[in-house]
Amino acid sequence: MDAAENSDQQDLEHKEEQSLLWLEEIEGEQALDWVKRQNAETLQVLTSDPRYQQYEREALEILTAADRITYGTLRGDFVYNFWRDPQHVRGIWRRMPREQYRQKSKEWELLLDVDQLAKEEAENWIYKGVDCLAPDHDRCLVELAPGGTDSAVYREFDLPSRSFVQGGFSVPQAKSNLCWEDRDHLLIATDWGPGSLNSSGYARILKRWQRGTPLSAAETVLETGEDETFVYPVNLKHNGRQSCFVMRGHDFYHFTFYLVTAEGTLQQLPLPQKCSLSSLFRDQLLAELKEDWRDFSAGALVSFSLSDFARTGEIADILSVYDPGQSGTISQVRSARDAVYVTGIEHVSSQIREFKLADNAWQGRVLPWGEGDVISISSSDSSSNDLLMSRDGFLQPGSLYYVNFQEGIETLLQSTPARFDTKGLTVKKSFAVSRDGTKVPYFLVHHEEIPLDHSTPVLQYGYGGFEISILPHYSPLMGKLWLEKGGAYVLANIRGGGEYGPRWHEAALQENRQRAYDDFFAVAEAVQHQGVSSPEHYGAMGRSNGGLLMGVTLTQRPDLFNAIVCGVPLLDMKRFNKLLAGASWMAEYGNPDLPEQWEFISQYSPLQNLKPGQAYPRVYFFTSTKDDRVHPGHARKMAARMDQLGYDYFYYENIEGGHKGTANQQQEAMHSALEYLYLIRQLS
Repeated sequence: MDAAENSDQQDLEHKEEQSLLWLEEIEGEQALDWVKRQNAETLQVLTSDPRYQQYEREALEILTAADRITYGTLRGDFVYNFWRDPQHVRGIWRRMPREQYRQKSKEWELLLDVDQLAKEEAENWIYKGVDCLAPDHDRCLVELAPGGTDSAVYREFDLPSRSFVQGGFSVPQAKSNLCWEDRDHLLIATDWGPGSLNSSGYARILKRWQRGTPLSAAETVLETGEDETFVYPVNLKHNGRQSCFVMRGHDFYHFTFYLVTAEGTLQQLPLPQKCSLSSLFRDQLLAELKEDWRDFSAGALVSFSLSDFARTGEIADILSVYDPGQSGTISQVRSARDAVYVTGIEHVSSQIREFKLADNAWQGRVLPWGEGDVISISSSDSSSNDLLMSRDGFLQPGSLYYVNFQEGIETLLQSTPARFDTKGLTVKKSFAVSRDGTKVPYFLVHHEEIPLDHSTPVLQYGYGGFEISILPHYSPLMGKLWLEKGGAYVLANIRGGGEYGPRWHEAALQENRQRAYDDFFAVAEAVQHQGVSSPEHYGAMGRSNGGLLMGVTLTQRPDLFNAIVCGVPLLDMKRFNKLLAGASWMAEYGNPDLPEQWEFISQYSPLQNLKPGQAYPRVYFFTSTKDDRVHPGHARKMAARMDQLGYDYFYYENIEGGHKGTANQQQEAMHSALEYLYLIRQLS
């Protein structure tokens, strides 16, 4: 093709993309009519399959099982829990005394019935969480979102009376960031009106709001630029002490941190811009480095005296807490009363370490707990040494323990019964070699007697972004609806994630994004070369950034896959920074408005790389009308463009559910049934 023909082709493709912009009108009548038609066609095919009812029933039984683990949050003398079941579709928030929680018989005190609230107010409230005021924990800010959106309202709740506070703090619906400064003050960044939001649609002005005054009277603490990503207040607590900080995001990974002083002013912390504040322990502020700084490596955990900084404005004496090196990463940092606990992974295997501070030095040890499983701290309380610890594995159902390592206490509180038959299943961890020679870890779950005749249906999952580690957790829905029915499962720990710390993430940023996709393809090729499966029987699944991965998989390597589940995806990378929160992710992907960056983004952007005459598999798209993080227009336009080119696909858009895609267990059961039925139809 000569230059003129190439230019004509580009003009044609641009016009075709422009012709689909009406699908970006989220609640537009024409767009919603299109969505309804797509949903009807997908449901007509998949729900008429004689296996559908069984799939949905099995999924709902798992999601609503009464013997699910009642995970709790430790606050003061109580353990708090949010629970959904068939009688409480939207859920109930409840609590019980800590000591009773350790007993088998549990009698909960009901705090808030979200179903009842939704009925009384004629609003589809979805519970998003609470922030409680320490140390008394008698006042909380309850976050509620209509339909499960990121934008939410906040209302002050009084625990002793189990009611919302009349005349208390109440924040209208917006994408807000807030925290308690003290009993009578909130630090809050929200929508203050025209000009107060940044280019990503997030609040850019932080204010201090005093009890008893209107929100409009709040005083400005910090105003950031329109191209900065966010301003986020946070309070860190340890054993009755609380300190407030402000995180100012210049982009998604570069921050300036401030200490909120006793006088209410901001004192900038001289930390590197690529780091995170992890925890407070006594007078030590712990920070996790995302880049090399002074004598410390990226990925290391360090600490320094907060009172010394407040007095001098300098960070002089920096202590090393823990450095996972090149083979691991830190997952959690939690402060108990007398020690700091750090969970992490070493070559995608879980570990937990305990660190104590003595004579101005940290001393640590690996704790022999949960070996072989994925372990995490479900909840901690900095005023005690109590921990709620969870553990599970691909074939090991979840368990919850009450642990106090200081006192040598380990009590099994609850374990989940097996939700699927694991007889004959085995797990193997291997490494694939990517295009540039990098070894990429992956897990393969399959039946021991698997035939090596390339016939096994295989589902491969990946994410590969934002330094998020994907671990081998127990997945009852996947196990029941896929493994138990004869499928095999692959978890690919590709670059872009956090499995090997900041370096693993940075290796696939911006102009190097293709590495994440090459890693995913290398894993699929490695599995198929073993004789386990073949492209005809091989599928892939991913959502959000993983949905982008699925779009690239569809357009770059349709020869490797015969089914792709593409959930709440980014797909139009030419316009992603103009849709909802997209501008905040340019540090991850690049800026498509800059020609030199669009040059490398355009090489993989799925919408722009759809071509006629290709052997694409019949892909399954799903998204949510109420997703106010990743615009549903991505999935809509991709599906519509495939329709223009004459390709078959499935498309389902849930009217509610936010970025999660579903708002309740019934919807989640339906979604799971549709996905796995689609996969088994395509790959068997």
